Amino acid sequence: MTRCIGLSLIVLAMAAGCARKEPPPAEGTFGNDVAFLKQHLSVAILSDAEGMAKVAVVPSMQGRVMTSTAEGDSGASFGWINRDLIASGEVVPHMNPYGGEDRFWLGPEGGQFSIYFAKGAPFDLDHWFVPPQIDTKPFPVVKKTADSIHLRHQFAVTNYSGTTFDVLVDRTVRLLGPDAVWSHLRVGPMAGVKMVAYESVNRITNAGREPWKKETGLLSIWILGMLNPSDATTIVVPIKAGPESELGKPLVDDYFGKVPADRLIVKESVAYFSGDGKYRSKIGVGPKRCRGILGSYDADGQVLTLAQFTFTEGVTDYVNSLWKLQENPYGGDVANSYNDGPPKPGEKPMGPFYELESSSPAAALEPGKALEHTHRTVHIRGPEAKLDPIAKATLGVGIEEITSALK
Repeated sequence: MTRCIGLSLIVLAMAAGCARKEPPPAEGTFGNDVAFLKQHLSVAILSDAEGMAKVAVVPSMQGRVMTSTAEGDSGASFGWINRDLIASGEVVPHMNPYGGEDRFWLGPEGGQFSIYFAKGAPFDLDHWFVPPQIDTKPFPVVKKTADSIHLRHQFAVTNYSGTTFDVLVDRTVRLLGPDAVWSHLRVGPMAGVKMVAYESVNRITNAGREPWKKETGLLSIWILGMLNPSDATTIVVPIKAGPESELGKPLVDDYFGKVPADRLIVKESVAYFSGDGKYRSKIGVGPKRCRGILGSYDADGQVLTLAQFTFTEGVTDYVNSLWKLQENPYGGDVANSYNDGPPKPGEKPMGPFYELESSSPAAALEPGKALEHTHRTVHIRGPEAKLDPIAKATLGVGIEEITSALK
C-alpha cells in the first residue's frame, strides 16, 4: 500500500512538472515580439521548413511585416514595434507609427500633388496627415501559404490639387530561401552566418475611369522599413560617382534641416548616416545617383541589413516629397533613409527607430493598367570576418570602413 501511494505521488509530481508553463521568450527575441502582437492583433507567420527564418505579417496593418528573425523564436527580432501604441488601442490623428520593417505607403508626401496635405494647407507637421487607407485600414488576405501571403485592397485618395485616384493594391510578402538570396545579392554562399530574407511585391492598378496624368499628379509605391536603432548602427548608401553637372547632388540632406556633419559623411561613391535614433533627420538619393540598394550595420549585434529594390537606370520621373510647392514635382528620390529623434528639443521622438525606404517611379497609368515595385530585405548575422566580403560585394565598402566612418 505504501509503495502504491509512493508511485502515485511520483506520477502526480511528473504530471505537475509536465503541466508547468515554459518561461516566456526573452525580451528582444522574435518569440517575445510575436507573443505581444498576438495579444492585440491577428498575426500571420511565414517560416522556412526548419522554423529558423521567420517573418511576422499583420494584415490589419496593411499587411506590414512587423518583424523577422534568422534564428527561430529565441533569435533576435529585427523590426521596431511600437508596443505602447499597439497596446493602447488608440488611433492618433497624424500618423499611427505602429512599427514594422516593411510597410506600404504611397507618395508623394509633400508638394502640390501630395496626398498627406489638404488643399491649401501649410506644409508643416500640424497639417500633415497620413491617409487612413495606408495608416489604419486593413488589407484583406487573398491567399496564405507557409512562406507567403497575398493581400488586396481597393480605395480612393485625393491629392493637394484635388485629383482623386481610385487605387487597387495587391501586396505579396514572401520568404526567400538561401539560394535565391545569394543569387539576388550576386554573392557566393557564405557558411557560418544566419540569415532571414523576404520581399514584398507591391502592385498598384488604376481602378478608375480616368488616366493618371503628370499634369494633375501621380502616385508612387513607397516602402518603408522601421528598424531598431543603436549607437553602433551606421546606415550605408551606395552612390553612383560622377560630376554634379551631369548627375546632380550626391544626396538630398535637408528634409528637416541640413544633417550635421558628424551624422552624415558623403564620399565619392558612398554615404554614411547615423542610425542611432537620437536626431530627426532624413536623406535621399535620386535616380541618377541610385545603385538600387541600401544597407546598415549594427556593430553590437553583428547584423548586416540590406535593402534591395526595383530600379531601372534611365527612368527619372520620381515623385517629389519635399514639404513645399515644387518647381519640379517629378524630381524626387528613389531611396531614402530616416533617423528618428525628438521633433524639437525636449519633445519625445515617435520611436525611436531608423528607416530604409524605396520608391517606385511615378505611376502614369491608363485605366486598368498597373505598376509593380519589389522591396527585398535581408538580415545577415555572423562574425565580422564573414560579413565583410558580403558588405564589400553589395555595398562597395567593408565592415571596418562602415564602423569607423562616423567616429
